[in-house]
Amino acid sequence: MEKTAKLNRYYFGLGTVGRDMLFIMVSLYLMVYLTEILDLPDSTMWYMTGALTFLRIFDALNDPFVGILVDNTKTRFGKFKPWIVIGGIIGGIFTILLFTDFGFPGKGMEYVIYYIIIYLAWDLAYGINDIAFWSMLPSLTIDQAEREKIGSFAKICAEAGMYIGVIGIPPATSALANALGSSTRAWFVCSVAIAAITCIFLCFTVFGVNEQYSVHAKSKPTSLKEMFRVIFKNDQLLFTAISMALFMIGYTTTASFGVYYFKYAYKDENMYMIFAAILGVSQLLTLSFFPYFAKKYSRKNLYTFSTVLVVAGYLLFFFSPMKIVFIGIAGMLIFVGQAFIGILMMMFLTDTVEYGQWKLGRRNESITFSIQPFINKIGGALANTIIGITLIISGINSAATPGDVTETGLLILKLAMLILPLLIIVAGYIIYRTKFKIDKEMFDKIISELTERGDFTG
Repeated sequence: MEKTAKLNRYYFGLGTVGRDMLFIMVSLYLMVYLTEILDLPDSTMWYMTGALTFLRIFDALNDPFVGILVDNTKTRFGKFKPWIVIGGIIGGIFTILLFTDFGFPGKGMEYVIYYIIIYLAWDLAYGINDIAFWSMLPSLTIDQAEREKIGSFAKICAEAGMYIGVIGIPPATSALANALGSSTRAWFVCSVAIAAITCIFLCFTVFGVNEQYSVHAKSKPTSLKEMFRVIFKNDQLLFTAISMALFMIGYTTTASFGVYYFKYAYKDENMYMIFAAILGVSQLLTLSFFPYFAKKYSRKNLYTFSTVLVVAGYLLFFFSPMKIVFIGIAGMLIFVGQAFIGILMMMFLTDTVEYGQWKLGRRNESITFSIQPFINKIGGALANTIIGITLIISGINSAATPGDVTETGLLILKLAMLILPLLIIVAGYIIYRTKFKIDKEMFDKIISELTERGDFTG
C-alpha cells in the first residue's frame, strides 16, 4: 500500500509538467505572439481582446457540464483517464493551430473569427483534460496528510513545467527564429514541441496511477438538476470558488504583465528570464517544504502568513527603484506567498468533495473540480482583458520602442500589474477567513461519519 501511494504521488505529479508548459504558452504568450510577433494593429486588438474575454467566460460556463460528462463515464479504464487522453491530444493539436500563421491579409475581422473558432476548441479540449486530471486527486486517498504530499509534489511538477515554459519559450523561439529565418515559424515549431511533451508526460499518469478507494455514495448518473445542486448547495465549495477566483485573477494578471514590465518599464527584457528563473526556484523550494509546514501549522495560519508575504511583496515592488535587487526581493515575497496559497486552495477544493458527499449524499469529484478550470478561465479572461486594455491605453501596444512609452503610461502599467491584483487577492483572503470552516477536526468528523454510513470501500 505504501509503495502504491508513493508511485501514485510521483506519477500523478509528473503528469502535470507538460500540461502546464502548454497552458503557460497559451495563457501567457498568446498575447505576446499576437502583439509582438504578428504585430496586430490596435483596431484588431480591441476586437481580439473582447473576443477572447467573451470566449473564456462562455467556455468557463461549460466546465460544470464537462464535469457531468466525466462523472457519468463508466469504462474499464475508469472515468478519468479516457478524458485525460482525449483532452490532452486534441488540446495539443489546437495549441499548434493557435500558433500557426495562415497568412490572413491585413489581420482584420477574418483573422479574429478564425481565432474565435480555434481558441474555443482549444479551451474546450484543455478543460476536459484539466477537469479529468485534477478530479482524480480525491480518489487517490482520503487522508489529508497524504493529499498534501500528493498535492505539493503535483504543484512542484506543475510549477516546474510552468517555469520551464516561462523561461524557456522566449530564448527557444528566438533561437528557432534565427535558425529558420522566421519568427512565426519559430513559434509554430515551439508549439509542436510543447504539445508532444504534454502527451509524453501525461503517459506517467495514464499508465502509472492507480486509484486507491472505491466510493459509492450514489452511483446513478448525475442529472443537470443534480449538477446545480452539487454546486450551489455545497456552501464550502462556493466560498472556496470565490476565494480561488479572486486569487487567480490577481495572480494571472501580475504574471502576464512580466514580459511587458521588463521590456517597457525596466527597459531590459533579457532580465525577465533571470527574474523568472529566480522566482521559479523560490517557488519550487517553497512547495517542497509545504508538507513540513503543514504538519506544524494549521492551514488557516499558513494562508494568513502567505497573504502577509504577498502584500509586503506587492507594496515593495510598486515603490521599488528600477534595481533588480529590490525587484527580485519583492518578486520572491509575492511568488513564495502565492505558491503556498495556490496549494492551499487546491487542498480546500479537494476537501469539499467529501463535504459535499457528507452533506448532499453523493460524491461528484469531476463536477467539484470543474470549478478549478472554470476559475482559471474566468481569471485568465479578466486578466487578459485588464492586460489588453492596459496595453492600449498606456500606449505600449502602439509604441515603436520602449522609450516611446510615457511616464503616465508606465504608471498605468504598474497600477494594473501590482495594485489592482493586490486588492483582489486580499479580498479573496477575507472571504476565506470569514466563510470557510472545514478544518482538520471537521474533516476527520466527516470521514468518520461517511465511513459509518458505508460510503467507502476498498
